[in-house]
Amino acid sequence: MTHHSAVPTDAPLSGITIVDLTRVLAGPFCTQMLADLGARVIKVEQPGQGDDARQIGPFVDGQSAYFMSVNRNKESIALDLKAPADRQVFEALLEGADVLVENFRPGTMEKLGYDWEMLHRRYPRLVFTSVSGFGQTGPYRTLPAYDMVVQAMSGIMSVTGAPDGVPARVGVSIGDMGAGLYAVIGTQSALLKRERSGLGERVDVAMLDCQVALLENPIARYSASGQVPGPIGSRHPSMTPFDVFKAADGWFVIAAGSDAVFQRLCPLLELPALLEDPRFASNAARCEHHQALKTLLEARLASASRAHWCDLLTRNGIPTGEYNTVPEIMAHPQVKARGMLTSVSTADGTILTVAGNPVRVGSHGATVRSQPPLLDQDRAAILAELGNR
Repeated sequence: MTHHSAVPTDAPLSGITIVDLTRVLAGPFCTQMLADLGARVIKVEQPGQGDDARQIGPFVDGQSAYFMSVNRNKESIALDLKAPADRQVFEALLEGADVLVENFRPGTMEKLGYDWEMLHRRYPRLVFTSVSGFGQTGPYRTLPAYDMVVQAMSGIMSVTGAPDGVPARVGVSIGDMGAGLYAVIGTQSALLKRERSGLGERVDVAMLDCQVALLENPIARYSASGQVPGPIGSRHPSMTPFDVFKAADGWFVIAAGSDAVFQRLCPLLELPALLEDPRFASNAARCEHHQALKTLLEARLASASRAHWCDLLTRNGIPTGEYNTVPEIMAHPQVKARGMLTSVSTADGTILTVAGNPVRVGSHGATVRSQPPLLDQDRAAILAELGNR
């Protein structure tokens, strides 16, 4: 059962073959994005157990929903990289590959005898992408990392949550997913460079580095003001009113990013007096008196539903949006219109709804060409293909 023939030739990465040694989240999220964009991804897994994510719940028909959400459009072969016969198969796969992606701890590939120097010598066109906790260099390079570890270490956690709350992680695995996305960018950059040079490159992406990169605003703010950023709930640190507000029946957002928007907002809310109040005369003043302003706005907003306010403000060009739960956003007409939910199915045919791919290139929208693979399900087809090469 081969899948790669089903790649539409107009897919952006059609013709690119990726050998994928990654597991759990950061690496598989990277390779799924590349697969969605048309690359052929051959997932090489540990015999017997496979990707660790296969053991993480919740389970549907005995298959991990966690695994299924980041492994569509891939083939699977189980290889023991310490066994000579399996190493031969692995090396034959590398012969035909454009990219090798791995997210082991630094040093692991060297121990297996697949260090960059050796790979570059034997497969000069191969791009070798590594995603790790702390990168291939530096004093922390050999330490293990999980999403939670880098969220805490990087400072992302220090600016997340309520001002008087306990430390809170971002509600998704931004440590893993940020690294996966940056690894996609690095891999595609190396492939573009290869178009000119004919040679593959080493791509080194660290989860901690990616979290620091995502701290753009807190780092610049601290650097400019000398004040240590802390958690401030949902409001914007330097624009007001820019926050979540309570209407009669629930939460919604008002994002007044300029004086001009604020000057339009007050008459719409029938609060003209706010425009005369020196505390709210400029964005800087509003930031200083954000709590007083929020109290006055919420007193007015409590008089009607969030649908009423969202409709009124949207019609008048004020950036706003309802606060949705996961089921609400999954049912949202805009999300449906953009095809941002897709479905995969277990071997027994149970359908699981998962997040789609947001990248559209020309007419190519990512589709599910093949279901998340069972462990080693493509062995026979891959070996046959290698034998015929």
